[in-house]
Amino acid sequence: MYTRGSFQNLLSYPALGLLECTGIARGMLTCDAIVKRANVQLIQSHPIDPGRYIILFEGLVAEVEEGLDAGELAAGDMLLDKLFLPQVHSAVVPSIRGQMPLPPLMSLAIVETHTIATAVVALDASLKTAQTRAVEIRLGSGIAGKGYFVISGELYDVQAAVEAAIDTVGSDIITEVIASPHPDFLKRSF
Repeated sequence: MYTRGSFQNLLSYPALGLLECTGIARGMLTCDAIVKRANVQLIQSHPIDPGRYIILFEGLVAEVEEGLDAGELAAGDMLLDKLFLPQVHSAVVPSIRGQMPLPPLMSLAIVETHTIATAVVALDASLKTAQTRAVEIRLGSGIAGKGYFVISGELYDVQAAVEAAIDTVGSDIITEVIASPHPDFLKRSF
């Protein structure tokens, strides 16, 4: 049972919203509708391959829900994908922005998904499950609308994080674990 005021507390955790539109012009219109209606911070808003448009934003749970509602209405029949991720792991948004310092590179896991939303959800699950750190995440641009991320940690943590990703989003993802990456690979890849 909720105590007085506790429901409001549930709505004040950080959340992430994502909309993907099949057209660039409609995507821009959708982004404008989101920020006009909700107090959210844009993370990304730009065209991606192949001719689609992605909008990622963050804010309090209720604000992100409000933004998603406005965006869904504006996108109409050109809405391709939608994600609402309340209580997002604290490293997901900085990882998407490219603001995470490069962690010590121990064992690595590479998780490749067919959609952007799936990559974000899988990263969130991976980080919440095991003591891993995000190395990078790529969403859509230059990779045919796919997503992928790389995490680092002890081998057993990386393996647990991969299992969490599969358990959360299903087995229709590609995963690889590199137990002990070669220094030359690390220098050239990240």
